[in-house]
Amino acid sequence: MEDQRTAALNAVPPCGHVLSSEKWRNSSLVQSLRGVNVLFESELGVADFHLPNRSCALYVSECDIVAGNSYKRKLVRYRNAGSSFQELVVVENTRLSQQYFSAVQKFVVLELGLTVLPVSGQTEAAQLIAQIVHSSSRENPFRRTVSPRILDPLVLAVVQKVPGVGGVKALALLQKFSSLQQLSNATSSELEPVVGRAAAQHIHSFFNRSTGQ
Repeated sequence: MEDQRTAALNAVPPCGHVLSSEKWRNSSLVQSLRGVNVLFESELGVADFHLPNRSCALYVSECDIVAGNSYKRKLVRYRNAGSSFQELVVVENTRLSQQYFSAVQKFVVLELGLTVLPVSGQTEAAQLIAQIVHSSSRENPFRRTVSPRILDPLVLAVVQKVPGVGGVKALALLQKFSSLQQLSNATSSELEPVVGRAAAQHIHSFFNRSTGQ
């Protein structure tokens, strides 16, 4: 379980994708994303989103700010998580939260050393995230270190259809096995270090049954 959590915390989505905390599944933010494939994961830790340019984002809402200082503790945990990602903080700067925004900005930038991205609400936040994703796709720094075949969204979709495999496990598998053929030929013992024993058995059975072996 700890290995799976570690994999989730360090997972980088492929170009054109966003890795989202499960709590955002039915949000207007996710529904407003255009041209972006969203993968949901329940083990992202404090971060709300992982982006393909190796950045992550924490969303601070109007309600968080107006309710008091509890959001500051969350921001400190976010900063202290030891992430290898560039840590972004998306903050709602609305009519209600505007009077607090300057203090929030000073705390995030001056005290925590993080980057603030102000938005008017979830719709604008979705536009911002989509812009980052599309920019990453054009620059595609991932191609320098990872085979483009790994990032094929069709292959990713196939792997996610395996019972017990979600977005993060699919990404981890495709980082380890460079093609669908290699993955389907992998033994349970080869799969286990990547996804754990139970998922390894599900994956091995799935491909053996599919190929009639």
